[in-house]
Amino acid sequence: MRLTIPAKAEYIMLGRLALTSLARVQELADEELSDLKLALTEACTNAVRHAYADGDGVVEIDYRLYPDRIVVEVSDSGGGFSPPETSESEEDLLTEGGLGIAIIRALADELEIGDRPGGGSTLRFVKRLSG
Repeated sequence: MRLTIPAKAEYIMLGRLALTSLARVQELADEELSDLKLALTEACTNAVRHAYADGDGVVEIDYRLYPDRIVVEVSDSGGGFSPPETSESEEDLLTEGGLGIAIIRALADELEIGDRPGGGSTLRFVKRLSG
């Protein structure tokens, strides 16, 4: 399933609602769904805050559901994004407001961040499912 939302904070909830709908297709534990919603919120918030200097643009969310995992990819066509290094101290992350990536790393089983062909960024995370 693919969802395209305006790059505005008030639309991030739509991505969370779509994720909740997927949970009806394949039963997810409450904790898994909560983790996925938080990781998705952080990924979308990064795209909204950093991708478009003028605030105009879209964020694309691609959800892929498999029997053993869910893959979520959040993409934008904005100015690009350089993820913080994993060796940064907690203090550096707090002063730079970079906790979003750290949160996603903690909640997801896999995380990839890269450039999007044609410009922009893509953040992809995978959560293995227990059920």
